Amino acid sequence: MPEQILYEMATQAKEVVIVGAGPSGLAISACLKLLSIPHIILEREDCSASLWKKRAYDRLNIHLAKQFCHLPHMPHPPTTPTFITKNHFINYLDNYVSHFRLSPMYCWSVESATFDETTGTWRIVAKNTNSSEVEEYNARFLIVATGENSKGFIPDVPGLYAFSGEVLHSSEYKSGKKYNDKSVLVVGSGNSGMEIAFDLANYGAKTSVVIRSPLHVLSREIVQLGMTMLKYLPLSMVDSLVSMLAKLTYGDMSKYGLCKPTNGPFYLKATTGRSPVIDVGTMNKIMSGEIQVLPALTRIKGDEAVFADEKLHQFDAIIFATGYRSTAKDWVKDEDYLLGQDGMPKERYPNHWKGKNGLYCAGLSRRGLAGVAEDAQNIADDIERNFSVSE
Repeated sequence: MPEQILYEMATQAKEVVIVGAGPSGLAISACLKLLSIPHIILEREDCSASLWKKRAYDRLNIHLAKQFCHLPHMPHPPTTPTFITKNHFINYLDNYVSHFRLSPMYCWSVESATFDETTGTWRIVAKNTNSSEVEEYNARFLIVATGENSKGFIPDVPGLYAFSGEVLHSSEYKSGKKYNDKSVLVVGSGNSGMEIAFDLANYGAKTSVVIRSPLHVLSREIVQLGMTMLKYLPLSMVDSLVSMLAKLTYGDMSKYGLCKPTNGPFYLKATTGRSPVIDVGTMNKIMSGEIQVLPALTRIKGDEAVFADEKLHQFDAIIFATGYRSTAKDWVKDEDYLLGQDGMPKERYPNHWKGKNGLYCAGLSRRGLAGVAEDAQNIADDIERNFSVSE
């Protein structure tokens, strides 16, 4: 039989295709299932929530209170601790899959998704990562649920290619055990970078962290209090209160190389998606000198790093906690109606999740698991309205 005919036989018509079986894809699938809307999930890895299961360091925990960290229709039970460990959250996600009887199709990597104006459907081409088999789906609705953290990003630092030590992205880091008594530089002062620096110092590494931008540092208890107060008080008032509590807790951090932004922590989160650093003990180690704060990294010379103050420091390893990039634009072709070239929504929250021609995105609002849950319910409700109209 000719190859073209075989290829056409693989084409399947579906109502909804969800790409990604992380928390976003699972949440949407559960919402659609409760609405009795048929759908499939295509996942390139061999498991759900692969970021949590395969690319998260050992000591990673969720530092927001449990009421802000659940998916739709399944809150954490009262017996669950207020702050959840990584393993507890992974178990929660596995139970979520079982409870709603979700059935992701694993090891299927979406190669392209193009809207067909003639048929009014999305043509989705997926490849099996084990067998290289190719299948094509035609779907009325397409949901991008591959998340913000598709691919680790390492900046182009001059001379990095010739660095004689170890270079890795934070997604490859597991534990500080093997770095005892080694000099390690952490580039990136977000939550991952600061927690990895703490973990390294705990294991006896000579730890340095690059902090080049102003940042807010809050304890998880202060964050929980602030998020609760936001239900009742104006954002500006909450920012003032939590900033005062942070100063009482940490004092003046500028003498250690940390500066505060002009705007408050919750204002920045709401307007830019940038989260405050939730302290897990890193600040005490900075204040005690166990962790050294360094300015921006400018270049590498052999096994030495050169910084913005032109000082040189020698390191055995450099860990880049410099974030991730969405790879959605590599395969979804929407003519920039929904996603920009960076793979993130063009529209700001709360209008970020819906595009044209039945295209949606979830988990790209930079609002954590609460944003994931909100996106999932919005998308499912919108599909139900459109699904019912066309039936």
